[in-house]
Amino acid sequence: MVDTLSEEKIIGYFKNKSILITGSTGFLGKILVEKILRVQPDVKKIYLPVRAVDAAAAKDRVETEVVGKELFGLLREKHGDWFQSFICEKIVPLAGDVMREDFGVDSETLRELRVTQELDVIVNGAATTNFYERYDVALDVNVMGVKHMCNFAKKCPNLKVLLHVSTAYVAGEKQGLVQERPFKNGETLLEGTHLDIDTELKLAKDLKKQLEADADSSPKSQRKAMKDLGITRARHFGWPNTYVFTKSMGEMVLGQLKCDLPVVIVRPSIITSVQNDPLPGWIEGTRTIDTIVIGYAKQNLTYFLADLNLTMDVMPGDMVVNAMMAAIVAHSSSSLEKTQSHPEPHAPAVYHVSSSRRNPTPYNVLHEAGFRYFTEHPRVGPDGRTVRTHKMTFLSSMASFHLFMMLRYRLLLELLHLLSVLCCGLFGLDTLYHDQARKYRFVMHLVDLYGPFALFKGCFDDVNLNKLRLAMTSNHGSLFNFDPKTIDWDDYFYSVHIPGVLKHMLN
Repeated sequence: MVDTLSEEKIIGYFKNKSILITGSTGFLGKILVEKILRVQPDVKKIYLPVRAVDAAAAKDRVETEVVGKELFGLLREKHGDWFQSFICEKIVPLAGDVMREDFGVDSETLRELRVTQELDVIVNGAATTNFYERYDVALDVNVMGVKHMCNFAKKCPNLKVLLHVSTAYVAGEKQGLVQERPFKNGETLLEGTHLDIDTELKLAKDLKKQLEADADSSPKSQRKAMKDLGITRARHFGWPNTYVFTKSMGEMVLGQLKCDLPVVIVRPSIITSVQNDPLPGWIEGTRTIDTIVIGYAKQNLTYFLADLNLTMDVMPGDMVVNAMMAAIVAHSSSSLEKTQSHPEPHAPAVYHVSSSRRNPTPYNVLHEAGFRYFTEHPRVGPDGRTVRTHKMTFLSSMASFHLFMMLRYRLLLELLHLLSVLCCGLFGLDTLYHDQARKYRFVMHLVDLYGPFALFKGCFDDVNLNKLRLAMTSNHGSLFNFDPKTIDWDDYFYSVHIPGVLKHMLN
């Protein structure tokens, strides 16, 4: 790693660089694209592969789903009437699909644009984050997508660094200190098991083929079967859901990349709204913790699964991007001394971009900030009346949650079912029972998927990230600050995050 990192060094690094970013239509991808363009307008090109049928459709997606967002307001204001021409000069949308070789971009386009010859940096942020995703889809995106990226990287002679965005929760339900180290091929979280990625790919392929050959199998039942396979396989090896399981496999694939290229794995914890620049509070997509905020806003959530004393590990989106940019510069082969970078020259460098080690905060801070915010800024109902804010009740274990659901809902459901049978389905009781039973199963399914994260008792070590942080000549107040210790969590939630969720997600 380089001895020092300054704002000037990071900004200067991206001058005249060609960068390819997958996942640019996602929350983190947009922040990264905007930040590079804003701090270094002399970046050469930013290639954005997006799923699209042709170049025109790709261009439209980038214009509407990336640069057309409010996040780019500061950049738009900076360039004024020249904004559109600036974007056209710097950003190159590529029609393709990360689930295919070369990101699905046709070879003629790659040759014409000289992408492989000129590329300096690859950032892989593409992923399916659905906890209950179809197993075949999750494997295609989170595992095979990484393999295709590695194969593409080998075709780029001038590539200086490859950065892959993973998640800190590849740790599964591990308790205690979770270290920043890459997964070994075949490693699992359950003792006595060994993971073979090719076997998993074959399992998904065989089941898909079998389902498609079954004339009595509906598309809905096929989807459920593929989703259930993902959960079953994940839990067989010790992971709680398909998302973190396949992201772990993606890391293993990346670890098999055999070349002298520096590889970086960034593992953020829960990514929250932008704290500082370019737009405080900006957010897209509901994070798990925002269930509390939305519940307070709508006052339709009275009970929630969470232990308020447990540490809530979150990092603002802009801080995650700042850490990514610093890591790119620190590990770039143009400035890297390989003997100092990592004990294993070809092993990926892993960074936990997290807060539980350096500036931990319990869930209770968000809970209290939410109650205080909505008490002082009450919502107004459809009838024009002020909605009174009530505190939520939190159930701190799966056992207490299941007991509560049984006493509060399950027994009533059974009574309703009995009445429906006795009345032979009259008075709409049968329809009411099935509707309520469906909602009950849905809630229990969500708790089954998200419960391990609400009750996570691990702590993400950040030794590597702290070394990167110490290399920064300026951190507090810096343009590239990623130190969670500079955050007052209560003020952030009250003044930035909660208003951001209301403005950008609930209007």
